[in-house]
Amino acid sequence: MSDTAETYDPRYLAGIRYFNECEFFEAHEVWEDVWQEYTGPARKFYQGLIQVAVCLHHFGNGNTTGAKKLYNSSRGYLENYQPHFMGLNVDKLLAELQACCAEILASEEKYPDVEIVVDLIPEIHLDE
Repeated sequence: MSDTAETYDPRYLAGIRYFNECEFFEAHEVWEDVWQEYTGPARKFYQGLIQVAVCLHHFGNGNTTGAKKLYNSSRGYLENYQPHFMGLNVDKLLAELQACCAEILASEEKYPDVEIVVDLIPEIHLDE
């Protein structure tokens, strides 16, 4: 991953590490720093990643209503970057996020009492 480390903003990579450690709030914080100062074509991509992280943070804390809202908005941002962007398989991330959130998405309850299934939490692995 040394070539990747030289190619991407180290904060992007740090956010990925936090994300894969299920430290979603920290991933969101790191990516938000990049997003706030970035003005290029990846700005909305970072915003989508931030919202994926916050979605999973909410879901893990039992805020399924917030998770569902952020699931939908994160898709809206990231769909524009499919199938791949900045080494990330966006299609795969969105599919895994959908599988992880399937039960809350299918629920018609305003506040579904659903716990996150750890084995379904997406991970991010950049292409070589």
